Amino acid sequence: MNGKWWTENWWVSEYNFHEEVRKEFHLPAKVEIHDATLRDGEQTPGVVLKKDDKIRVAELLAEIGVDRIEAGMPAVSKDDADAIREIAKRNLGPKIMVFCRAMKEDVDRAVDCGAQGIVLEAPSSVPKLQYQFAGKWTEETLTEAVVETINYAKERGLYVNYFPFDTTRADLPFLKRILTKVTANAKPDSVTVVDTTGSVTPMGMRYLIRQIKQVVDLPLEVHTHNDFGLGTATTFAAVEEGAQVVHCCVNGLGERTGNAALEEIVLGLRVLYGIEFDHFNFGKLRTLTDELQKLSGKRIAENKPVAGILPFTREIGLGMKVLKDYPLAIFPFAPEFVGQNLKIVMGKKSGKESVIMKLEAAGLIASDEQVQEIVKLTKEAGIAKRDWLEDEEFLELARKVIW
Repeated sequence: MNGKWWTENWWVSEYNFHEEVRKEFHLPAKVEIHDATLRDGEQTPGVVLKKDDKIRVAELLAEIGVDRIEAGMPAVSKDDADAIREIAKRNLGPKIMVFCRAMKEDVDRAVDCGAQGIVLEAPSSVPKLQYQFAGKWTEETLTEAVVETINYAKERGLYVNYFPFDTTRADLPFLKRILTKVTANAKPDSVTVVDTTGSVTPMGMRYLIRQIKQVVDLPLEVHTHNDFGLGTATTFAAVEEGAQVVHCCVNGLGERTGNAALEEIVLGLRVLYGIEFDHFNFGKLRTLTDELQKLSGKRIAENKPVAGILPFTREIGLGMKVLKDYPLAIFPFAPEFVGQNLKIVMGKKSGKESVIMKLEAAGLIASDEQVQEIVKLTKEAGIAKRDWLEDEEFLELARKVIW
Protein backbone atom coordinates (compact mmCIF):
# COMPACT_ATOMS: atom_id res chain seq x y z
CA MET A 1 0.00 0.00 0.00
CA ASN A 2 1.34 3.40 -0.93
CA GLY A 3 -1.37 5.82 0.26
CA LYS A 4 -2.27 7.07 -3.23
CA TRP A 5 -3.41 4.34 -5.59
CA TRP A 6 -3.51 1.59 -2.97
CA THR A 7 -5.02 2.05 0.48
CA GLU A 8 -7.24 0.05 2.78
CA ASN A 9 -10.25 1.47 0.93
CA TRP A 10 -9.19 1.26 -2.73
CA TRP A 11 -6.70 -0.21 -5.15
CA VAL A 12 -6.60 1.49 -8.56
CA SER A 13 -4.03 1.90 -11.32
CA GLU A 14 -0.72 3.36 -10.23
CA TYR A 15 -0.33 4.84 -13.73
CA ASN A 16 -2.82 7.55 -12.78
CA PHE A 17 -0.09 9.01 -10.58
CA HIS A 18 2.96 8.62 -12.84
CA GLU A 19 4.77 11.87 -13.51
CA GLU A 20 4.49 11.35 -17.27
CA VAL A 21 0.70 11.24 -16.93
CA ARG A 22 0.30 14.16 -14.52
CA LYS A 23 2.98 16.55 -15.70
CA GLU A 24 0.60 18.61 -17.84
CA PHE A 25 -2.24 18.67 -15.32
CA HIS A 26 -3.15 21.90 -13.57
CA LEU A 27 -5.04 20.35 -10.69
CA PRO A 28 -6.40 22.88 -8.20
CA ALA A 29 -5.39 22.65 -4.56
CA LYS A 30 -9.03 22.16 -3.65
CA VAL A 31 -12.20 21.17 -5.52
CA GLU A 32 -15.62 22.23 -4.26
CA ILE A 33 -18.76 20.18 -4.86
CA HIS A 34 -21.78 22.13 -6.13
CA ASP A 35 -24.85 19.91 -6.04
CA ALA A 36 -27.66 20.87 -8.43
CA THR A 37 -30.06 18.00 -7.70
CA LEU A 38 -32.79 20.30 -6.36
CA ARG A 39 -32.77 22.39 -9.54
CA ASP A 40 -31.27 20.63 -12.54
CA GLY A 41 -31.99 17.19 -11.10
CA GLU A 42 -35.66 18.03 -10.68
CA GLN A 43 -35.76 18.96 -14.36
CA THR A 44 -35.74 15.22 -15.07
CA PRO A 45 -39.07 14.57 -16.84
CA GLY A 46 -41.62 13.28 -14.36
CA VAL A 47 -39.69 14.23 -11.21
CA VAL A 48 -41.49 16.46 -8.71
CA LEU A 49 -39.85 17.13 -5.36
CA LYS A 50 -42.16 18.70 -2.82
CA LYS A 51 -41.03 21.10 -0.12
CA ASP A 52 -40.41 18.42 2.50
CA ASP A 53 -38.58 16.29 -0.07
CA LYS A 54 -36.27 19.17 -0.92
CA ILE A 55 -35.54 19.87 2.73
CA ARG A 56 -34.75 16.19 3.27
CA VAL A 57 -32.39 16.12 0.29
CA ALA A 58 -30.67 19.32 1.41
CA GLU A 59 -30.13 17.85 4.88
CA LEU A 60 -28.59 14.69 3.41
CA LEU A 61 -26.36 16.72 1.09
CA ALA A 62 -25.16 18.80 4.04
CA GLU A 63 -24.59 15.64 6.08
CA ILE A 64 -22.50 14.08 3.33
CA GLY A 65 -20.39 17.21 2.99
CA VAL A 66 -21.12 19.07 -0.26
CA ASP A 67 -19.88 22.66 -0.36
CA ARG A 68 -22.81 24.24 -2.18
CA ILE A 69 -26.46 23.39 -2.71
CA GLU A 70 -28.28 24.85 -5.70
CA ALA A 71 -31.65 24.78 -3.97
CA GLY A 72 -33.85 25.63 -6.93
CA MET A 73 -35.18 28.54 -8.95
CA PRO A 74 -37.51 30.81 -6.96
CA ALA A 75 -39.30 32.02 -10.08
CA VAL A 76 -40.59 28.53 -10.90
CA SER A 77 -43.31 28.45 -8.24
CA LYS A 78 -44.28 29.60 -4.76
CA ASP A 79 -43.59 26.09 -3.46
CA ASP A 80 -40.04 26.23 -4.83
CA ALA A 81 -39.45 29.61 -3.23
CA ASP A 82 -40.84 28.39 0.09
CA ALA A 83 -38.60 25.32 0.02
CA ILE A 84 -35.51 27.43 -0.73
CA ARG A 85 -36.43 29.84 2.05
CA GLU A 86 -36.77 27.01 4.57
CA ILE A 87 -33.51 25.37 3.49
CA ALA A 88 -31.67 28.68 3.83
CA LYS A 89 -33.16 29.28 7.29
CA ARG A 90 -31.78 25.98 8.59
CA ASN A 91 -28.12 27.01 8.25
CA LEU A 92 -27.13 23.52 7.17
CA GLY A 93 -23.53 24.44 6.38
CA PRO A 94 -23.21 24.41 2.58
CA LYS A 95 -23.61 27.69 0.69
CA ILE A 96 -27.21 27.92 -0.53
CA MET A 97 -27.51 29.16 -4.11
CA VAL A 98 -30.37 29.58 -6.55
CA PHE A 99 -30.72 29.68 -10.31
CA CYS A 100 -31.48 33.10 -11.85
CA ARG A 101 -32.02 34.68 -15.22
CA ALA A 102 -30.35 37.93 -16.27
CA MET A 103 -32.98 40.12 -14.65
CA LYS A 104 -33.09 42.08 -11.40
CA GLU A 105 -36.42 40.54 -10.38
CA ASP A 106 -34.77 37.12 -10.10
CA VAL A 107 -32.02 38.59 -7.94
CA ASP A 108 -34.65 40.11 -5.65
CA ARG A 109 -36.31 36.69 -5.38
CA ALA A 110 -32.97 35.14 -4.41
CA VAL A 111 -32.45 37.70 -1.66
CA ASP A 112 -36.02 37.26 -0.44
CA CYS A 113 -35.42 33.50 -0.13
CA GLY A 114 -32.28 34.01 1.94
CA ALA A 115 -29.91 32.59 -0.66
CA GLN A 116 -26.21 33.35 -0.31
CA GLY A 117 -25.47 33.22 -4.00
CA ILE A 118 -26.87 32.87 -7.50
CA VAL A 119 -26.11 30.86 -10.61
CA LEU A 120 -26.77 33.47 -13.29
CA GLU A 121 -27.72 31.84 -16.57
CA ALA A 122 -27.51 33.50 -19.97
CA PRO A 123 -26.83 32.19 -23.48
CA SER A 124 -23.23 32.09 -24.61
CA SER A 125 -23.31 31.89 -28.36
CA VAL A 126 -24.54 33.23 -31.65
CA PRO A 127 -26.43 30.00 -32.48
CA LYS A 128 -28.41 30.28 -29.23
CA LEU A 129 -29.31 33.90 -29.92
CA GLN A 130 -30.29 33.00 -33.48
CA TYR A 131 -32.39 29.90 -32.86
CA GLN A 132 -33.52 29.83 -29.24
CA PHE A 133 -33.74 33.54 -28.43
CA ALA A 134 -34.48 35.04 -31.83
CA GLY A 135 -35.43 38.68 -31.45
CA LYS A 136 -34.93 38.78 -27.69
CA TRP A 137 -31.25 39.68 -27.49
CA THR A 138 -28.40 40.97 -29.57
CA GLU A 139 -24.80 40.59 -28.45
CA GLU A 140 -24.91 44.12 -27.04
CA THR A 141 -28.21 43.81 -25.16
CA LEU A 142 -27.25 40.40 -23.80
CA THR A 143 -23.95 41.72 -22.49
CA GLU A 144 -25.66 44.73 -20.95
CA ALA A 145 -28.29 42.57 -19.21
CA VAL A 146 -25.68 40.20 -17.77
CA VAL A 147 -23.43 43.03 -16.54
CA GLU A 148 -26.32 44.90 -14.95
CA THR A 149 -27.64 41.78 -13.21
CA ILE A 150 -24.22 40.75 -11.88
CA ASN A 151 -23.53 44.22 -10.52
CA TYR A 152 -26.98 44.39 -8.97
CA ALA A 153 -26.52 40.99 -7.31
CA LYS A 154 -23.11 41.99 -5.96
CA GLU A 155 -24.61 45.19 -4.55
CA ARG A 156 -27.15 43.01 -2.76
CA GLY A 157 -24.37 40.95 -1.17
CA LEU A 158 -24.69 37.78 -3.24
CA TYR A 159 -22.01 35.42 -4.50
CA VAL A 160 -22.37 35.34 -8.30
CA ASN A 161 -21.52 32.42 -10.50
CA TYR A 162 -21.85 33.50 -14.14
CA PHE A 163 -23.31 30.55 -16.07
CA PRO A 164 -23.07 31.11 -19.86
CA PHE A 165 -24.96 27.99 -20.84
CA ASP A 166 -24.13 25.88 -23.89
CA THR A 167 -20.53 27.06 -23.63
CA THR A 168 -19.20 23.99 -25.42
CA ARG A 169 -21.21 24.78 -28.58
CA ALA A 170 -20.50 28.51 -28.54
CA ASP A 171 -18.76 30.28 -31.37
CA LEU A 172 -15.33 30.85 -29.80
CA PRO A 173 -14.74 34.47 -30.93
CA PHE A 174 -18.22 35.44 -29.72
CA LEU A 175 -17.69 33.58 -26.44
CA LYS A 176 -14.39 35.32 -25.82
CA ARG A 177 -15.87 38.71 -26.61
CA ILE A 178 -18.79 38.35 -24.25
CA LEU A 179 -16.66 36.89 -21.45
CA THR A 180 -14.18 39.74 -21.85
CA LYS A 181 -16.91 42.39 -21.79
CA VAL A 182 -18.77 40.88 -18.86
CA THR A 183 -15.71 40.39 -16.64
CA ALA A 184 -14.37 43.83 -17.53
CA ASN A 185 -17.60 45.60 -16.55
CA ALA A 186 -18.84 43.39 -13.73
CA LYS A 187 -17.27 41.28 -11.02
CA PRO A 188 -18.72 37.78 -10.93
CA ASP A 189 -17.03 35.51 -8.41
CA SER A 190 -16.62 32.69 -10.90
CA VAL A 191 -17.49 31.54 -14.42
CA THR A 192 -18.90 28.13 -15.34
CA VAL A 193 -17.99 26.19 -18.47
CA VAL A 194 -21.34 24.60 -19.33
CA ASP A 195 -21.65 21.50 -21.49
CA THR A 196 -25.43 21.81 -21.77
CA THR A 197 -25.85 19.09 -24.38
CA GLY A 198 -23.06 16.78 -23.20
CA SER A 199 -21.39 17.11 -26.57
CA VAL A 200 -17.72 17.81 -25.86
CA THR A 201 -14.94 15.24 -25.51
CA PRO A 202 -12.50 15.33 -22.59
CA MET A 203 -9.77 16.76 -24.81
CA GLY A 204 -12.21 19.29 -26.24
CA MET A 205 -13.08 20.38 -22.72
CA ARG A 206 -9.43 20.84 -21.82
CA TYR A 207 -8.84 22.90 -24.96
CA LEU A 208 -11.87 25.11 -24.29
CA ILE A 209 -10.84 25.83 -20.71
CA ARG A 210 -7.37 26.83 -21.89
CA GLN A 211 -8.98 29.20 -24.37
CA ILE A 212 -11.26 30.71 -21.73
CA LYS A 213 -8.34 31.24 -19.37
CA GLN A 214 -6.83 33.55 -21.97
CA VAL A 215 -9.62 36.07 -21.35
CA VAL A 216 -10.95 35.21 -17.88
CA ASP A 217 -8.88 35.61 -14.74
CA LEU A 218 -11.47 34.17 -12.37
CA PRO A 219 -12.09 30.77 -10.76
CA LEU A 220 -13.66 28.39 -13.27
CA GLU A 221 -16.45 25.93 -12.59
CA VAL A 222 -17.73 23.08 -14.74
CA HIS A 223 -21.24 21.79 -15.42
CA THR A 224 -21.62 18.77 -17.71
CA HIS A 225 -24.34 16.54 -19.08
CA ASN A 226 -24.19 12.91 -20.10
CA ASP A 227 -25.62 12.65 -23.62
CA PHE A 228 -22.61 10.68 -24.88
CA GLY A 229 -21.88 9.01 -21.54
CA LEU A 230 -19.01 11.44 -20.93
CA GLY A 231 -20.35 13.65 -18.13
CA THR A 232 -17.94 12.30 -15.54
CA ALA A 233 -14.99 12.18 -17.93
CA THR A 234 -15.44 15.76 -19.16
CA THR A 235 -15.79 16.99 -15.58
CA PHE A 236 -12.49 15.30 -14.74
CA ALA A 237 -10.91 16.88 -17.83
CA ALA A 238 -12.02 20.31 -16.63
CA VAL A 239 -10.45 19.67 -13.23
CA GLU A 240 -7.24 18.58 -14.95
CA GLU A 241 -7.14 22.09 -16.44
CA GLY A 242 -7.80 23.74 -13.10
CA ALA A 243 -11.59 23.96 -12.65
CA GLN A 244 -12.16 24.55 -8.94
CA VAL A 245 -15.87 23.79 -8.60
CA VAL A 246 -17.74 20.84 -10.12
CA HIS A 247 -21.52 20.81 -10.61
CA CYS A 248 -23.29 17.47 -10.30
CA CYS A 249 -26.55 15.76 -9.38
CA VAL A 250 -27.18 12.71 -7.22
CA ASN A 251 -27.67 9.57 -9.36
CA GLY A 252 -26.97 11.62 -12.46
CA LEU A 253 -30.48 13.08 -12.47
CA GLY A 254 -31.22 15.79 -15.00
CA GLU A 255 -32.71 16.48 -18.41
CA ARG A 256 -32.35 13.89 -21.18
CA THR A 257 -29.50 11.60 -20.07
CA GLY A 258 -28.84 13.63 -16.94
CA ASN A 259 -25.99 15.51 -15.32
CA ALA A 260 -22.64 14.22 -14.13
CA ALA A 261 -23.36 12.00 -11.12
CA LEU A 262 -22.25 13.33 -7.74
CA GLU A 263 -21.28 9.88 -6.45
CA GLU A 264 -19.04 9.17 -9.45
CA ILE A 265 -17.46 12.61 -9.38
CA VAL A 266 -16.48 12.73 -5.71
CA LEU A 267 -15.19 9.17 -5.66
CA GLY A 268 -13.18 9.59 -8.86
CA LEU A 269 -11.60 12.86 -7.77
CA ARG A 270 -10.57 11.36 -4.45
CA VAL A 271 -9.40 7.95 -5.63
CA LEU A 272 -8.21 8.45 -9.21
CA TYR A 273 -6.74 11.94 -8.81
CA GLY A 274 -5.80 12.03 -5.13
CA ILE A 275 -7.80 15.21 -4.47
CA GLU A 276 -8.73 15.35 -0.80
CA PHE A 277 -11.97 16.67 0.63
CA ASP A 278 -11.94 18.13 4.12
CA HIS A 279 -15.20 16.68 5.33
CA PHE A 280 -16.83 14.41 2.75
CA ASN A 281 -18.58 11.35 4.16
CA PHE A 282 -18.20 8.66 1.49
CA GLY A 283 -19.81 6.06 3.74
CA LYS A 284 -23.19 7.80 3.42
CA LEU A 285 -23.28 7.81 -0.37
CA ARG A 286 -25.57 4.78 -0.53
CA THR A 287 -28.05 6.36 1.88
CA LEU A 288 -28.14 9.50 -0.27
CA THR A 289 -28.50 7.70 -3.59
CA ASP A 290 -31.20 5.37 -2.25
CA GLU A 291 -33.19 8.28 -0.85
CA LEU A 292 -33.08 10.10 -4.19
CA GLN A 293 -34.35 7.02 -5.98
CA LYS A 294 -37.27 6.86 -3.58
CA LEU A 295 -38.12 10.57 -3.66
CA SER A 296 -37.66 11.02 -7.42
CA GLY A 297 -39.32 7.77 -8.44
CA LYS A 298 -36.44 7.20 -10.86
CA ARG A 299 -34.57 3.93 -10.42
CA ILE A 300 -30.94 3.83 -11.47
CA ALA A 301 -29.43 1.07 -13.59
CA GLU A 302 -28.47 -1.98 -11.54
CA ASN A 303 -24.89 -1.73 -12.80
CA LYS A 304 -24.63 2.03 -12.15
CA PRO A 305 -21.16 2.86 -10.78
CA VAL A 306 -20.96 3.41 -7.02
CA ALA A 307 -24.71 3.40 -6.36
CA GLY A 308 -26.03 0.38 -8.26
CA ILE A 309 -26.65 -3.05 -6.75
CA LEU A 310 -24.44 -4.99 -9.18
CA PRO A 311 -20.98 -3.44 -8.66
CA PHE A 312 -20.59 -5.45 -5.45
CA THR A 313 -22.77 -8.45 -6.33
CA ARG A 314 -20.84 -11.57 -7.28
CA GLU A 315 -22.22 -14.71 -8.90
CA ILE A 316 -19.11 -16.07 -10.59
CA GLY A 317 -17.61 -18.86 -8.47
CA LEU A 318 -14.07 -18.30 -9.72
CA GLY A 319 -12.06 -16.22 -7.24
CA MET A 320 -14.66 -16.49 -4.50
CA LYS A 321 -12.10 -17.41 -1.84
CA VAL A 322 -9.84 -14.44 -2.61
CA LEU A 323 -12.91 -12.23 -2.66
CA LYS A 324 -13.75 -13.33 0.86
CA ASP A 325 -10.18 -12.82 2.09
CA TYR A 326 -9.37 -9.59 0.23
CA PRO A 327 -12.17 -7.88 -1.76
CA LEU A 328 -9.78 -5.31 -3.31
CA ALA A 329 -8.30 -8.11 -5.38
CA ILE A 330 -11.58 -8.06 -7.31
CA PHE A 331 -12.99 -4.56 -6.74
CA PRO A 332 -11.30 -1.16 -7.31
CA PHE A 333 -12.72 0.17 -4.04
CA ALA A 334 -14.17 -1.46 -0.96
CA PRO A 335 -17.97 -1.68 -0.83
CA GLU A 336 -18.05 -0.37 2.75
CA PHE A 337 -16.16 2.77 1.72
CA VAL A 338 -19.20 3.96 -0.25
CA GLY A 339 -21.82 2.55 2.10
CA GLN A 340 -22.36 -0.67 0.16
CA ASN A 341 -22.01 -4.34 1.12
CA LEU A 342 -20.61 -7.36 -0.69
CA LYS A 343 -23.42 -9.61 -1.91
CA ILE A 344 -22.76 -13.18 -3.05
CA VAL A 345 -25.58 -14.65 -5.12
CA MET A 346 -26.10 -18.14 -6.49
CA GLY A 347 -26.96 -19.10 -10.04
CA LYS A 348 -25.65 -20.46 -13.32
CA LYS A 349 -22.11 -19.14 -12.73
CA SER A 350 -21.75 -20.41 -9.15
CA GLY A 351 -19.06 -22.91 -8.18
CA LYS A 352 -17.92 -25.07 -5.30
CA GLU A 353 -16.34 -22.22 -3.33
CA SER A 354 -19.45 -20.07 -3.41
CA VAL A 355 -21.69 -22.98 -2.39
CA ILE A 356 -19.48 -23.73 0.61
CA MET A 357 -19.45 -20.04 1.61
CA LYS A 358 -23.24 -19.80 1.40
CA LEU A 359 -23.71 -23.00 3.37
CA GLU A 360 -21.29 -21.88 6.08
CA ALA A 361 -23.09 -18.54 6.39
CA ALA A 362 -26.33 -20.46 7.00
CA GLY A 363 -24.70 -22.83 9.51
CA LEU A 364 -24.93 -25.82 7.19
CA ILE A 365 -22.33 -28.49 6.52
CA ALA A 366 -22.17 -30.70 3.45
CA SER A 367 -19.86 -33.44 2.21
CA ASP A 368 -17.84 -32.99 -0.98
CA GLU A 369 -20.30 -35.19 -2.82
CA GLN A 370 -23.24 -33.13 -1.55
CA VAL A 371 -21.52 -29.87 -2.48
CA GLN A 372 -21.03 -31.11 -6.03
CA GLU A 373 -24.70 -32.05 -6.23
CA ILE A 374 -25.75 -28.63 -4.89
CA VAL A 375 -23.52 -26.91 -7.47
CA LYS A 376 -25.21 -28.92 -10.23
CA LEU A 377 -28.73 -28.17 -9.00
CA THR A 378 -27.90 -24.50 -8.44
CA LYS A 379 -26.70 -24.09 -12.00
CA GLU A 380 -29.79 -25.82 -13.34
CA ALA A 381 -32.10 -23.66 -11.23
CA GLY A 382 -30.30 -20.48 -12.28
CA ILE A 383 -30.62 -21.40 -15.94
CA ALA A 384 -34.30 -22.23 -15.53
CA LYS A 385 -34.98 -18.96 -13.70
CA ARG A 386 -32.72 -16.92 -15.98
CA ASP A 387 -31.58 -14.97 -12.93
CA TRP A 388 -29.80 -15.50 -9.66
CA LEU A 389 -31.50 -17.41 -6.85
CA GLU A 390 -32.66 -15.61 -3.77
CA ASP A 391 -31.03 -16.94 -0.61
CA GLU A 392 -34.16 -18.81 0.47
CA GLU A 393 -34.44 -20.45 -2.95
CA PHE A 394 -30.85 -21.63 -2.74
CA LEU A 395 -31.14 -22.86 0.84
CA GLU A 396 -34.33 -24.76 0.08
CA LEU A 397 -32.52 -26.49 -2.76
CA ALA A 398 -29.45 -27.18 -0.61
CA ARG A 399 -31.44 -28.60 2.33
CA LYS A 400 -33.07 -31.15 0.04
CA VAL A 401 -29.61 -32.48 -0.80
CA ILE A 402 -28.15 -32.35 2.72
CA TRP A 403 -31.17 -33.81 4.50
